[in-house]
Amino acid sequence: MGSVVRTTGSGLACPDWPLCQGRLIPPLQFNVLIEWFHRLLALTVSVMVLTLAGWTLARGSLRPRLGGLALLAVALLATQVLLGALTVWKLLDPSVVSGHLAVAMLLFLGLLAYTLVAQRLGEAGAAPAPPSRPAGLLPVFAGATALTYLQALLGGIVSSHHASLVCPDWPTCDGRWFPPLEGLVGLQMLHRDGAYLLTAVLLVAGTLARNAPDAGVRASARMALTLVVAQVTLGVCDVYLGTPVWLSAAHLATAVALLAILAVATFRIAVLPARPAEAPRDAWAAGTVSR
Repeated sequence: MGSVVRTTGSGLACPDWPLCQGRLIPPLQFNVLIEWFHRLLALTVSVMVLTLAGWTLARGSLRPRLGGLALLAVALLATQVLLGALTVWKLLDPSVVSGHLAVAMLLFLGLLAYTLVAQRLGEAGAAPAPPSRPAGLLPVFAGATALTYLQALLGGIVSSHHASLVCPDWPTCDGRWFPPLEGLVGLQMLHRDGAYLLTAVLLVAGTLARNAPDAGVRASARMALTLVVAQVTLGVCDVYLGTPVWLSAAHLATAVALLAILAVATFRIAVLPARPAEAPRDAWAAGTVSR
């Protein structure tokens, strides 16, 4: 919804905060209602996060295990609300708008982590001991998750700086394969190169995940590859169709879905026990050969 606010130019339809044009319920105008509905959703999320945190901290059995994540969600929520207000007060300053998106995704990941940990606590003792994870699988998926976060944030920076159409074609940029990485063109090309890098990393992750003992991880790898192809396709269409509102929103939504899938897969891999080091193959390597 924040993406829709930005792409429809509705960010200052409510020029004040927390009210909208000095009223709780603003005039029924298109841009005003888009911004107001975004704030209404933010209020709903705020109430739910605060309720979750209060519910968690009020229970002694949950406080030691989930209290930290609940308090982190509250801290990120407070930061997000402040950045939302600054977005209006600073007249859509690109750095503030980008920070607003960055914290929003961190809050999303924090709530996702809370859910995953809570689910694991509920399943404790109910399942047999899991097999060990293949070597190298965790760093690759963790890296892919971090890269997806940065790529989604970079896309937001491109949009907030109005650099989405500085390269009106693809895969070249204004007919050039290697334009100078300067200014808005450099920002757009950095976003494109990040997409290529992420695709390559996910191909590696998908290959490694074929031997993962967790079927959920294998399925997540396949879904991630599907989503990254869809994401690149949406990005190309976004350029050639002139960044329509619905397509820009779908582009960001797909990025966040990819981020969620990779975060869940990384968590599932992290809770698998590490594979023990292989024993020495001969007595000499073990240091037991007498001289």
